[in-house]
Amino acid sequence: MGMRREAVQRGRVPPTQPSGLALPGQFSLANGDPAAGLNSHPYLSSYISLLLRAEPYPTSRYGQCVQPTNVMGIDNICELAARLLFSAVEWARNIPFFPDLQVTDQVALLRLVWSELFVLNASQCSMPLHVAPLLAAAGLHASPMAADRVVAFMDHIRIFQEQVEKLKALHVDSAEYSCLKAIVLFTTDACGLSDVPHIESLQEKSQCALEEYCRSQYPNQPTRFGKLLLRLPSLRTVSSQVIEQLFFVRLVGKTPIETLIRDMLLSGSSFSWPYMATM
Repeated sequence: MGMRREAVQRGRVPPTQPSGLALPGQFSLANGDPAAGLNSHPYLSSYISLLLRAEPYPTSRYGQCVQPTNVMGIDNICELAARLLFSAVEWARNIPFFPDLQVTDQVALLRLVWSELFVLNASQCSMPLHVAPLLAAAGLHASPMAADRVVAFMDHIRIFQEQVEKLKALHVDSAEYSCLKAIVLFTTDACGLSDVPHIESLQEKSQCALEEYCRSQYPNQPTRFGKLLLRLPSLRTVSSQVIEQLFFVRLVGKTPIETLIRDMLLSGSSFSWPYMATM
């Protein structure tokens, strides 16, 4: 049995729910623009709207998450992970300002923050995080392993679960998720950036958009903006190597995830996952 590589490509994700419905944390433009409340800040409202419209799966975004109580199989959870990663890159390709950056800067930014975007997407779609399928996906049961390594790996899984659950506890809406992802993406921490001041200004723009949105949409939660921002630094506590081992080894083998991200970015929606037979 093999992974269905075409399932993560734009337009090929099978619809699993009526088009008029949206998953928790998801947006549906047919039901109105979440940013429309920023009437006194039309520029910021327009910016958030464009961030939302850049999502590649607007109506049935992550099919397997419709019933999170179901225990997902190994192939399904790896396929979902592939969708999450592809969604992050495809979203970045279509948001304002990012496509205008130097290609080398685009690659550098995504290579640095892909795991943080992955965690945000995992939280947004309420990704099932049962330990057993994760361990099975990582192949830990397939061969003997030293007890200390198993313990360390379980700790990393727990950190990943905690970050997702803390985001879910804040009931982050789709507009907020889009702003958080933009803040994460436009970071000046990446090495070799050609225009650091410009990228910094884009991050500030995204922060301003989120702040005004929170102020407008959640006037009774004056600390909401701060709470959301405080979640971002801890995203880096989730090991990108562990995410790679958990979800992508079965799909791409030893191909570095950074290579996949570069290929996704350059080829766009025509990207095809390397075929890897499941073990």
